[in-house]
Amino acid sequence: MAKKTKKDMRLARHRRVRKGLTGTAAKPRLCVFRSLKNISVQVIDDTTGSTLVSASTLDKDIKEQAAYGGNKEAAKLVGAKVAKAALGKGIEVVAFDRGGFLYHGRVKELADGAREAGLKF
Repeated sequence: MAKKTKKDMRLARHRRVRKGLTGTAAKPRLCVFRSLKNISVQVIDDTTGSTLVSASTLDKDIKEQAAYGGNKEAAKLVGAKVAKAALGKGIEVVAFDRGGFLYHGRVKELADGAREAGLKF
């Protein structure tokens, strides 16, 4: 039997968490993806399968503010941007889906940035 990679273990955690977590129109899912150099987030309504709002360190305005997309400061900017965009569309409450990543470091900073900008979860 082959040894499980870090990615396999993360995806197993993600599947385990997603079993009991779905986004609705009233409470969409805030889904986080973290790579080595960037972080991205989407607000998803799983009933229709559509992305309502998204933000990433690859966005032009965040690239101008943060020199590097793989650090906590950039993650906090992404969290604030997605929260402002969600509030602009009338979304105040979301279900946080950390995507199998540990709630630590960049994922935690993204969540804190979204909360400080007014999103509730």
